[in-house]
Amino acid sequence: MGGGPEPPDSLRGLPAVHELAAELEAPHRLAVAAARRAIEERRRAGLAGRPVSGELAERARELLDGLRRPSLRPVINATGVIIHTNLGRAPLAAVAREAVARAADGYCNLELDLAGGGRGSRHAHVEAVLRELTGAEAALVVNNGAAAVLLAVAALAGPGRGVIVARGQLVEIGGGFRIPEVLAQCGAELIEVGTTNRTRLRDYAQALERRGSDVAAILRVHQSNFRTVGFVEDVPARSLCGLGVPVIDDVGSGVLGEPDGLPELADEPPIAGALAAGAELVCCSADKLLGGPQGGLLLGSAAAIAAAREHPLARAVRIDKLSLAGLEATLKLYLEPERARREVPVLAMLAAREPELAERARALAEAIGEAARIVRATARVGGGTLPLLELEGPAVALEGEAGADALAAALRRCEPPVIARIHDGRVLLDPRTLRAQEIPALAASARAALRATAG
Repeated sequence: MGGGPEPPDSLRGLPAVHELAAELEAPHRLAVAAARRAIEERRRAGLAGRPVSGELAERARELLDGLRRPSLRPVINATGVIIHTNLGRAPLAAVAREAVARAADGYCNLELDLAGGGRGSRHAHVEAVLRELTGAEAALVVNNGAAAVLLAVAALAGPGRGVIVARGQLVEIGGGFRIPEVLAQCGAELIEVGTTNRTRLRDYAQALERRGSDVAAILRVHQSNFRTVGFVEDVPARSLCGLGVPVIDDVGSGVLGEPDGLPELADEPPIAGALAAGAELVCCSADKLLGGPQGGLLLGSAAAIAAAREHPLARAVRIDKLSLAGLEATLKLYLEPERARREVPVLAMLAAREPELAERARALAEAIGEAARIVRATARVGGGTLPLLELEGPAVALEGEAGADALAAALRRCEPPVIARIHDGRVLLDPRTLRAQEIPALAASARAALRATAG
């Protein structure tokens, strides 16, 4: 009997994995992995009848280079989106990067009281500065903003207790994180009040009258990644705090201080304002407008923070030493507001004005050459923050022979990868999210991408 159809001619000459691996100058495990992938690629192409070009050994070497290269790599953000979740959100200030490097180099006093020699608290490294900046009685930090909300609800409500939330605040943020599901994970009962667009103080008061002592807290959620406009009504935090029930205020993006000199922040609630209104706990992210590493802040009364600190979830969501080091350094910049606006990259990008942006765009366009021209464009804050804010300014448009998708893909293949924006069928490079020192590398990559996609 026959043994099945004959393999295509292109497959008969494929070497064994160990034979191809022997041609590669690399440790055995890496060489075998690259050889196996190269042979499998060629086999799939042959079975599909697709033409292939180039030497198999050369392809194996390309795959080997990819295996050696770190998966997590620096990129140039030319999108104009300041807090770009896919690109790691807020870039760190120089002092924060230095602090992370110090904490990573050997050991540190993460949970050691150097004075007494006993065990200390990792939260002590940032609690004092958070209290100074916000007026909170106490504070702790966890590993992200979602964890801060989860821990706050678990600490103040818990299984079987009711939490009141306005229907217009039952939001879903990135990654499918939904407020109703947070409450469910804590075992708390969701008590909805109001309508999608209008919720009044009496809606909360009536729910409290109906449920009485079953209600453990009111959760107020800032519309971080969207806005409702038109026929809308909401209840300010101060009014909710007058109802006699603990209020958890999720303010979202982590604005420290008032927006003096930075009017772009006017629509975001500052942490100190929520605390002054009387919220028992205030939650926010550390890696959005605050400009720090990934983390979640909980600030509020000493009793509420103690309850959160003692909850079993606190250990599961605790912050690591590297993020803590970066956060401490970032927070201390805010003790000097003018310095923070200069050195925290998110704030500096928000504050960048037309002359500075125009100079960056001109330098970039001149370095790229004839294929670049300066146009008007609109940048965004990103990260679910200030969704209605449009940051108009100059951008550099690339005029290549290939389509915009092909050119953007070629930019991503550069080293370092360049992430651009496509708008109205053309590739835009926005100077708002560029550092001056990145312009030469970006220009070189743009020229290479234009050559690679020509004709």
